[in-house]
Amino acid sequence: MTINVSAEPNVFHLQTDHTSYIFQIMENGDLGQVYYGALIHSKDSYQNLSQREIHDATPAVSEELNDLQPELVKKEYAGFGKGDFRYPAFQLIQGNGSRVSEFKYQSYKIVDGKERLTDLPASFDDQADDVQTLMVTLKDSLTGMLLVLNYTVFPHQDVIVRSSKFINESSQDIKINCAYSAQIDLPDADYDLIQFSGDWARERHLYRNHLRPGSQGVSSLRTASSHQQNPFIMLARPQANEDHGDAFGFNLIYSGNFKDSIEVDQFEVSRVLIGINPDEFSWKVTAGNSFQTPEAVMSFTDQGFNRLSQQLGDFYDQHLTNQNFVKKDRPILINNWEATYFDFNETKLMTIVDQAKKLGIEMFVLDDGWFGKRNDDTTSLGDWDVDLNKFPDGLGHFSQRVHDEGLKFGLWFEPEMISVKSSLYQEHPDWLLGDKNAQLTPSRHQFVLDMSRQDVVDYLFNKISRIIQNTKLDYIKWDMNRNITESFSDSLPADQQLELSHRYILGVYDLYARLTETYPDVLFESCASGGGRFDLGMMYYAPQAWTSDDTDAVERLKIQYGTSYGYPQSMMGAHVSAVPNDQNGRVTSLQTRGNVAFYGDLGYELDITQMTAQELEQVKEQVAFYKQYRHLFQYGKFYRIDDPFGGDGNITSWQVTSDDQKQAIAARYQLLNHPNAPYQRQYFKGLDPKQLYTVNSGSEKFYGDELMHAGYFVATPESETGYSKDFSSQLFIVSAV
Repeated sequence: MTINVSAEPNVFHLQTDHTSYIFQIMENGDLGQVYYGALIHSKDSYQNLSQREIHDATPAVSEELNDLQPELVKKEYAGFGKGDFRYPAFQLIQGNGSRVSEFKYQSYKIVDGKERLTDLPASFDDQADDVQTLMVTLKDSLTGMLLVLNYTVFPHQDVIVRSSKFINESSQDIKINCAYSAQIDLPDADYDLIQFSGDWARERHLYRNHLRPGSQGVSSLRTASSHQQNPFIMLARPQANEDHGDAFGFNLIYSGNFKDSIEVDQFEVSRVLIGINPDEFSWKVTAGNSFQTPEAVMSFTDQGFNRLSQQLGDFYDQHLTNQNFVKKDRPILINNWEATYFDFNETKLMTIVDQAKKLGIEMFVLDDGWFGKRNDDTTSLGDWDVDLNKFPDGLGHFSQRVHDEGLKFGLWFEPEMISVKSSLYQEHPDWLLGDKNAQLTPSRHQFVLDMSRQDVVDYLFNKISRIIQNTKLDYIKWDMNRNITESFSDSLPADQQLELSHRYILGVYDLYARLTETYPDVLFESCASGGGRFDLGMMYYAPQAWTSDDTDAVERLKIQYGTSYGYPQSMMGAHVSAVPNDQNGRVTSLQTRGNVAFYGDLGYELDITQMTAQELEQVKEQVAFYKQYRHLFQYGKFYRIDDPFGGDGNITSWQVTSDDQKQAIAARYQLLNHPNAPYQRQYFKGLDPKQLYTVNSGSEKFYGDELMHAGYFVATPESETGYSKDFSSQLFIVSAV
């Protein structure tokens, strides 16, 4: 049993292989948090952990329960007011304007397994993996609203997934002003908040700060999880590092406006709230209907950040991402964007396809510019019909030529966007989001379709379906190049306009769900001007994402290193592009560009028809090498070793290791080459201490403990012909004897 309930019932103890999560029913019918951390024995009660003392000048729930003071109680899912002045997990508004609610425990239910949610991406249990789900029902005596708190325990991944469902059984409409997916009140504040923030082309950089009194956290109001903040955060003890110490990981299976909030109160309790951002949100729950929050993912370990990342990655693989592609090797692709931009035709593209075949590349992806009259970025978004000037025989003819060469065929779409210069806008100007009485705000010469409308979703499904069928499509790169600036829909009444951001993302999910269910063999890669929507909501449908528009190998070190804390390498699209780099003008060697891109889903984004014979031979060797070790690169156990965010950041290193510990590949990247430098050693992780290994097929043999603790001598890097010794990289292939 992963869920234990004491006889009364009074105490709920959720156990994974290595963690315990405990809460209880208090005397007033509310739920109180007891413990979350390393595994402890199950008992009927935890009186010591639930002790209370009366504090002066502090409200109590009643005269009779004067020691039950809401400000001092660690709660499971707190409402607004009633003596608890911290930010709440939820807030309802009654018809008379009252924001007070009085939810009391009613019942609980335990079921084996975990089913998917109806309209939201969600975790699941398709493999009978000892998963159990607990549903605790509370009822509000003032409105009659039911609240169901859902907890699913994934024991072997040390993950607990939470969500909340509000069910209106009354005869009146009730408005929800705030509804987080999960709350946890930790008993002290001696934690560091670790967040992953940035901007376009420098996403998910690591920032670590100790908790302070008051509110802190990360959030987005862009109707997307955003380049600027990511929903994944960690709370860690100050001494915790990659290999040791307590760490919590929190993530949200959602792609819209979110908020991860940590509030440290005057008693040093840390309240963590994970869910939909309550700003720019409300939801009217009409009589007989319900509202379901997205799911929040929680995980704990006392063995450091590498272990936390690995257990989350294992959970995503088995219980979240599209099972048609889990553990399936992702194809090596060539994307034409940086080679041609909008200037191409079928003949020109076939020269790239022919060269790609010679190099062993497995898929050709046609990027922006194949539809409408799209010769620049000012026109045609929404007109998803092929440009016959570029493809006089149709897109199906070109796709067939690609397939005949033995390559898969992929296409770029930006379904959620519309150009004013388009046939679609002429026919449906009302489909454009925004208050038409105000001046609309352009971004990248484009606007956003109202995805909250069913007719918009139906239109896009039909258009994209025709293209998929006509081309026998293998892959879709789904882009989203701007955020919503005027959150207003002509199709919603005034009292429901604050529902738009959530309704919008539900429409996106609806389109994704219909396409992935109808065309299960099409691999989707999500993209939002690069890494602007790199979240678990997208990963449910699209098992890989374009990590960043910044393809510079040096910048990618921090981007991919930071991303790896919350997401495995199989989710990261990583390409080799041309130099000087398009984003920052930096020149790096082809070797270094490849050695960085190997640790993800490899692709090329440059004009391979203009490369020298020597460069083409090197690409061919990279492709062959990646194919040999592809499964290890994409699905091996990932270890972070040398941190680019720490010290002077000159050295970055990481490693992938096979599950049986027979094979590992570590990479070491050095930014600047120093003269007369001291000797250096590379240390490894995750090897079998008693196993003998060779490194790079050398003759000397090393035990695993030697490589992990004594290290391996690193020779001074040699420059690739024509390149500086700066920005160098080395791979260390470790093989069991």
